[in-house]
Amino acid sequence: MYIIMDKQQIKEALLKLSSSERSALLSEVESEQDIHSKVLAKHREQLNNKQGCCPHCGNNKYRKHGIDKGSQRYKCKRCGRTFTEYTGTWMARLHKKDLVGKYLKLMEQELSLDKIKVQLGINKKTAFDWRHKILSGFQQTDKGSFEGITESDDTFFRFSEKGSRDLDRKPRKRGGVVTKRGISDQLVAVIVTADRGTQTDLTVTRRGRIKKADIAQAIGDRISQQTILCSDSHASYKGFAIDNNLEHHALRSDLGQRVSNGIYHIQHVNAIDSRLKQWLRGRFGGVSTKYLQKYLNWFRAKELLKQSTHFIRDFTDKSLQDIAAINHYKATQHNFEKLCILQR
Repeated sequence: MYIIMDKQQIKEALLKLSSSERSALLSEVESEQDIHSKVLAKHREQLNNKQGCCPHCGNNKYRKHGIDKGSQRYKCKRCGRTFTEYTGTWMARLHKKDLVGKYLKLMEQELSLDKIKVQLGINKKTAFDWRHKILSGFQQTDKGSFEGITESDDTFFRFSEKGSRDLDRKPRKRGGVVTKRGISDQLVAVIVTADRGTQTDLTVTRRGRIKKADIAQAIGDRISQQTILCSDSHASYKGFAIDNNLEHHALRSDLGQRVSNGIYHIQHVNAIDSRLKQWLRGRFGGVSTKYLQKYLNWFRAKELLKQSTHFIRDFTDKSLQDIAAINHYKATQHNFEKLCILQR
């Protein structure tokens, strides 16, 4: 539960602290708010040391090309286009950059958009857009190969148009149920994959039952000959394993089989499913299918950084590593329309 205090209440609370406590608190707040600036400085230093690449074409040959509004500009030697440390990231063309540090702190606390709007004095639409731009920065970040025993399973969410003002039906009450039995186009499939190390993936695939091509699109470029796939006995996983020459252990849950040979199971991804659904229901009351992938990105980031002692710094650093983040954000509507036609 969060309590919103006005300026006078905050002042009175601060005055109750000792001078040393006030100094420590103010120092901590200033440090947290400036984290994004430090991360950007680190990113700029990497570009200056030729450790980056052109966000337009991926070429690593570029040179300095003047200053633009306080930012170092670079010019690619292959495509001839210019860029800065912001180009391609979720901070590209972002106004009010001085509020980003405060916004990230409120986002860590998972405050509602209404509370963020009040605390930062920004429009709710701005708060909404910033959330999804930032989460777009985790679309491809820290996605390495799955090594060793790798569990994969599909889970389902009710197709939702939460927040839409252009429905061709009567709006549903929150917490409603699907009207069709079994797996239908009223459900959206998400493929959850995790190895026994640090690699995880959560990908929205289609409405209805998944197909072999959906598995390939979700994790096909992240498997190797060292990947040992564990899944249920769904035919799509069998076909995917055969196509990729993978060792595959299929579990017959319909026969009560939970573990094979003592080590092969999908209990880890089932636990991820459970935590994910509890988080989405409890914190947000469910989310729109259009933005579901963004919230999956957020959950994956939380899982990735749950042992971090400097969450905001590491969260910001990783989100800015994806120089295609702004393109992921712009593709949200297109991806949603594509999903709507991918049915059984």
